[in-house]
Parts: sequence; C-alpha cells; structure tokens
Amino acid sequence: MDSTATPLGEDVHLLDTRMGGYDGITAAYLIRSSRPALVETGAAKSAQLVVDELAALGIGADDLATIVVTHIHLDHAGGVGDLAAAFPNAEVVVHERGARHLVDPAKLMGSARRVFGDVMDTVFGELLSTPAHRVRALGDTGEVDLGDGRRLTSTYSPGHAAHHVGLLDSATGDLYVGDAAGIYVPEADLVRPATPPPDFDLDLALSSLRTFEELAPTRLLFSHYGPAAHVEEVLSRSQDELRLWVELARGCRAEDLDLDHAVAAVRERTKERYAAMAGTDGKWQALSSDGANLSGILHWLDKTEPRET
Repeated sequence: MDSTATPLGEDVHLLDTRMGGYDGITAAYLIRSSRPALVETGAAKSAQLVVDELAALGIGADDLATIVVTHIHLDHAGGVGDLAAAFPNAEVVVHERGARHLVDPAKLMGSARRVFGDVMDTVFGELLSTPAHRVRALGDTGEVDLGDGRRLTSTYSPGHAAHHVGLLDSATGDLYVGDAAGIYVPEADLVRPATPPPDFDLDLALSSLRTFEELAPTRLLFSHYGPAAHVEEVLSRSQDELRLWVELARGCRAEDLDLDHAVAAVRERTKERYAAMAGTDGKWQALSSDGANLSGILHWLDKTEPRET
C-alpha cells in the first residue's frame, strides 16, 4: 500500500488516525530516525490503520524502537497495547502518573465507559494491557533516544491532564504539545480549549504554556491537529482561549445555568469568534465538545471557588 502520511521534513511524518472516521482531527507522528519513534497512537480502533501506515513508510514489526505518548487519554494512547504487540521491540514511554494505567487499564477503561458509554465501542475501542517490562515511566523530565545524537526531551506539562508531557525534538525544534496547548483547527487557523474533567486546572495549564514558550520551539505539532509554525502567536492565543472560557464558565455559574444552557450561552457568545469553523464544527465537537470543556472548567471552579452556602 502507498503511504497517505504527510511528510513534514527531517524524517517526521504525520499519520491521520481518523478517529471516529473523521479526517484531520487526530494525529500520530512517526520520526523515522535511526531509532524510529511513534509519538501518539490514536485510539485502539485506529491501531490497524497505524500499523498499515507505518508499514507503508517502511517500518516493519521489528523496526520501531519507541512508542511515546504525551498522556494516556484514549485518543492519544488507546492503541498502545495493540501497537506494543505489533512492534515487539518497541519501548513504551509515558509519564510516571500514567504508566500503571497502560499496564493495567481496567480502572481507566471503567472510568471511560462511565463517561462515554456506547461511544467507547464505536469510536475508541479497548485499551489493551502492555507488559510492565515494556513500559518506561518518565519523571518530570526525561529523554527518548532517537539515535545518532537526536533525542526527544520530555517536559511535564499538567493542566489538561495530570499525566501530560510535552516532547521537544533536539534536531528540529519541533514540540509535540499533545493537548496542553488545546485544539488547533488548521483549516481555520483557530485554537480552541481542551479542558475536560477531572484534571483541568487553569493555573497549571497556563504555567505549562509558559514553559512551552521558554523552550523556544520552532514548530508546534498538535495531536489535534497538525503543525503550526507561528509558535509565539499560537501559544499566546492558547492562553487567551483558556482565560476566556474560564470567564465564560464563571459567568454561567453565576447565572446558575445548568450544563445544557451553559453550552448554549457559550456558543452564542463565541459565535463570531469561531465563525471560520462553519461547516467543520461537527467533527471538532465530536473530538472535544463544548459540554466536556465546560464540565472540566466548572469542576475546577467548584474546587477553587466554592459557592457560599
């Protein structure tokens, strides 16, 4: 089969994992260095597509050296177990707060099923266990060897998730941002927040984005979706979006709106801001819904700004 991956230069290839059947919302990245690495796996239901795409790029079962994920949410790491089985020589690298869930996914899967229900079977699939000896847990910093002196440097970046890292490529300056910088909509050059419960924390999220700025990357590689070369502008906009959505959620909370009415209010108040997404909003809502984002922010506000009784 011919590869459908998008070459991004310096042996980096974007693989569209087509989560939920949608084009252009969930990416994995192959770094085809002397020690090839896959950054993100996509959902379990995308695993065979990723295996086939890697084969088309010349990466056979014995060739992949590393599978590294920015965090363990199922759209990023759901395929880890399948891909670890398909590439038996690959080390699986994840932050230490997520490592045990890749070895024993039962708790994570149970929580996901309670949140997503039947969508688990149609969109995500089952995260399979990875043998413990195959998993390397990173601390707040760490490295992934890409061969010939090239490496990914890991930086702890909570706020979206407590087990989130950013990954900086020493050869290219590319920063794999996972969800820490939100969702990038390339067709509209827009940034939207990614603030699901239970881990969203505004202060941590803003701190992580400031850390990303200090790393001075040359390009941001979003898991959702693709490269953005205007780094300073996009990271600044990511911070602005977080602050805006927290203020919108705070206002809805002050009005005592239930979640459905809060979603409607936020959509009305951001209609012009996101007008360029018209026609594509459906797929982005399927990935990162307004309801999930507001739920995460409201959960954080309940912890940090408890209502008077």
